[in-house]
Amino acid sequence: MQIAGKVVVVTGGANGIGRALSERFAAEDARAVVIADIDGARSREVADRIGGIGLEVDVARETDVQRLVHVVLERFGVVDLFCSNAGVGCDGGVAAPDGDWELSWKVNVMAHVFAARAILPGMLARGEGYLLQTISAAGLLSQIGSAPYSVSKHAALAFAEWLSITHGDQGIKVSALCPMGVRTDMLRKAEFGGGSFLLDSALEPEQVADHVVKGLAEEKFLILPHPEVSEYFQRKAADYDRWLRGMRRLQATNPLLKEVVQGRAAPRA
Repeated sequence: MQIAGKVVVVTGGANGIGRALSERFAAEDARAVVIADIDGARSREVADRIGGIGLEVDVARETDVQRLVHVVLERFGVVDLFCSNAGVGCDGGVAAPDGDWELSWKVNVMAHVFAARAILPGMLARGEGYLLQTISAAGLLSQIGSAPYSVSKHAALAFAEWLSITHGDQGIKVSALCPMGVRTDMLRKAEFGGGSFLLDSALEPEQVADHVVKGLAEEKFLILPHPEVSEYFQRKAADYDRWLRGMRRLQATNPLLKEVVQGRAAPRA
């Protein structure tokens, strides 16, 4: 897919990767860029700067996602590319609060489902459409320090695979964006302690947007801004037990993190 002339929706578009995507799509001469974010004021600010449309949307609420799609279709008649980008992170292992598990599931998984429910009928009727889902390398590998994040991102990747398998021969393209560390507020604030070791290799959001535009043009399922993720994924598949031992060694390098995972220390606020 080439972005020029296309109607694009980006959820979580007010900050981080979503902001960079929105700006890059505008620079690529998209017909329209609709920025949806729970921070309505910030989404409108970004939209005003790039000549887009900013809307306040909570992707954890299916009614909000349905309203978003309705508004875009009413105005433009079509959505060519829907970027389900919003995400959340939190600390904790199996003892993480139910609220963290529920929020992670709603935002990191069900938001993709809500988007597909709302947008697929029109795309299937036209015989074309593109779904870009921001997942994470955690969906391919894991996330030390956060069970809710790791589990929900694995589920999000599984849903993207299912969409591609089920609707790929009906004109629906699907890409899963799976970066490692990206210099966003989530990583800088260490919303989940296991992300701290990613800072050294972290990319800027604009670099990720470059990879996305290239990946969309090539219509690749996996978009991997960090090439080493492909190598790690292959190592995992080749020898699962060895990979698990390596992940345990990595976890052991951070004693505080180990205590958080095992429930012996309070997560960071």
